[in-house]
This record gives sequence, C-alpha cells and structure tokens, in this order.
Amino acid sequence: MSAALPGKRDLPASQYNLDTYWGRVRQSAEIADPRTLFVSSAGLESAKGLVSSYKQGNVKSMTPELWNAKKIVDSTLHPDTGQPVFLPFRMSCFVISNLIVTAGMLTPGLGITGTLLWQITNQSLNVAINSANANKSTPLSTSTMIQSYFLAVSASCSIALGLNSLVPRLKKISPGTRTILTRLVPFAAVASAGALNVFLMRGEEIRKGIDVFPSLTETQKAALAKEGKDIESLGKSKKAATIAVSETALSRVLNATPIMVLPPLVLVRLQKTEWMKRRPRMVLPVNLGLILTTSVFALPLALAAFPTRQRMRASGLEAEIVEKLGGNGVVEFNRGI
Repeated sequence: MSAALPGKRDLPASQYNLDTYWGRVRQSAEIADPRTLFVSSAGLESAKGLVSSYKQGNVKSMTPELWNAKKIVDSTLHPDTGQPVFLPFRMSCFVISNLIVTAGMLTPGLGITGTLLWQITNQSLNVAINSANANKSTPLSTSTMIQSYFLAVSASCSIALGLNSLVPRLKKISPGTRTILTRLVPFAAVASAGALNVFLMRGEEIRKGIDVFPSLTETQKAALAKEGKDIESLGKSKKAATIAVSETALSRVLNATPIMVLPPLVLVRLQKTEWMKRRPRMVLPVNLGLILTTSVFALPLALAAFPTRQRMRASGLEAEIVEKLGGNGVVEFNRGI
C-alpha cells in the first residue's frame, strides 16, 4: 500500500469516510476492483512515482490522477513490505480466484473423492491468500505454515464428509429440506475451516504480537514529515493481534455466507423449473453466473465489516503500550485482510 512507499507525508486514507460502514464498502470495492489486475509494471511504477511525489511534498494536493494511482498501489502492494502481492492472491483477484473453486464445491451430487479434492483445493487457496495478505511485522515460519495447512484441510474435509454422511440419515425432514441441507454442507465446511485457517495461519501474530502505532492527527503527521521523522512503533501487542486476527476470521465467514448460501438455494429452485429440466447442461453455467454475481457484491460488504487500519483506545492493550504512549490515547495497527 501507499504507506510503504518513500516519503514522510501521508496520503489521505481514502476519498470516503472510513468511520462509516458504507464508506468502507466503497473503499473495499476499489481495493477489490479486478481492473487493477491489468495494470502493467510500467503503470505500477508510474503510480508509485506519483504517490511518492505527493509523500515527498512535490505534489501539493490530491487530484483524480493521484487518487487513481493510490488505488493501484493499495490494491497491488502489501502495506508492511511495499512489495507486490502475488497476483492470484490479491483481493482484487479474489472473486476470479475463488470462482472455479466455489463452483466445484457447490456442484450437486459430489462424491467422496470430489468433496475431498475441492475442499483441499479451497483450503490451499485460503492458505495462500491468508499468508500473502497477513500482517508482516511478525513473519510466519514455514513449519508453522505447513502444520496450519494440514490442520485446516483435515478440519474442512472432516466437516464436509461428516455432514454429507449425517444429512441422509435425518428421516424426520422432508426430501426438499434434505436437499437444501445437502447443498449447504459446503458452506458449513468452508465457513468453519476458513475461520480456523485464519487463526492457524496467523497464530504467530497472536503469540508474538504485532506492531502498534500512535494514532496521529494530520497536523501531527505533517509536523513529523517536516522534521523528516517516521511514526515509530510503540511495540508489539498480543491483544491487538488477537483483535486483528479475530476480525479477519469473522470477515471470512461473512464473505462465505452469501457466496456459499444464496447460489445453491437459488439453483435448487431453478432446477425445479421446466426450463432447467429441459436444459440440464445449463446447470454449470447458471451456477457459475450465480456465484460470480454474488461474489462481486459480497466481497466489498465483507471486507468493510472492519477497518483495515484499525484504531482503538490504548487502555485495551498491554500496560507497556499505554506507558510508551504516555497515557490512554488512541493507537492504530494493520489488521490485514
């Protein structure tokens, strides 16, 4: 993101009011805009140069071109490292990356082998996305990543196979209800394993803490910029890390809910129509269309549930953080996405 680029002057966080949910939705829609995936290396360098010019004081005010450059930088670069996130794992590629995997998991009539393969594929993608977008102030070891991956895969496969075995044994429900419950099994597996995946992949942050910074006004930031100083970390906080990881896990569940619930329910209803009965080959394209449409709208709504740059009172954190801050002020930290 733009915070990782050289220069002491910070850009405005957004064109929108990030203290409101709908302001964060509009900002998340920009970060998730798939058009940024087509920006060339030269286009990225140009955007970085324009953003750096502002941060170094060479550009005096925000312009439409600068806002667009910030959008490209924010959707491409990791906020802690300043390096491009691998393209398939960016939030702007989330809908595309997940489309085929989600369609596979929601395919009606999957057997044991199909269920296992798609759950493993989904968790592999989740691990990659979580790792690529995690807070990098506390790096994750390779051994921890591998262990977390196998635990998440085991959980998702166990839940999916267990529920697929349980639902047909429910004799007191109607066949229609049983069909709906069967179609919702992937949601239960994905939501629970997805949240678990976040905690496993980012558990090192909870154990060691993440960097916490004082929350400064624009005037204070400008004064530091004039002196050529950076905003220094107050230290690592385990409590801030727990909040960051918990909110990210919950946002994963919120994102999975409409994507994994609405398309299968709509498809069940459509499969009862004469049009669909006469065209069984249309099940796959209709399923893909439903998933794509839901994903496009659901992702910004889920990402906006919590601010990416989280602010809170220092009183909720460790005593040494409060002491360094010099009182019960406001601090901020990168939540990760």
